[in-house]
Amino acid sequence: QVQVVESGGGLVQPGGSLRLSCAASGSILSIFRITWYRQAPGNQRELVAQITSGGITNYPIALRARFTISRDNAKNTAYLQMNSLKPEDTAVYYCNVVGTANLGTPFNNWGQGTQVTVSS
Repeated sequence: QVQVVESGGGLVQPGGSLRLSCAASGSILSIFRITWYRQAPGNQRELVAQITSGGITNYPIALRARFTISRDNAKNTAYLQMNSLKPEDTAVYYCNVVGTANLGTPFNNWGQGTQVTVSS
């Protein structure tokens, strides 16, 4: 089994920064792609940032200047650095990890989410 755990959320003032972590653990053979999503109340889940095993990143144009995704392959962990946060960034942030587990079994797992609240 593969587990995905997000951490690092919290309350931050507008203009502040947060770094979220997404750690995958278990019987992992390889990770292809890690994606951060967010969902605010009443809204659909939206893609925030994505990084592939080769380090290729993808962001919505609106977030590219403020958000940065990175990964530590040795730790099966990805990070989301969020700067200049705005109240509209308030949401639950979810991590999705796609890869292959032991014996070649593919997996596509989600974490439980971490709350980010931007407010003064």
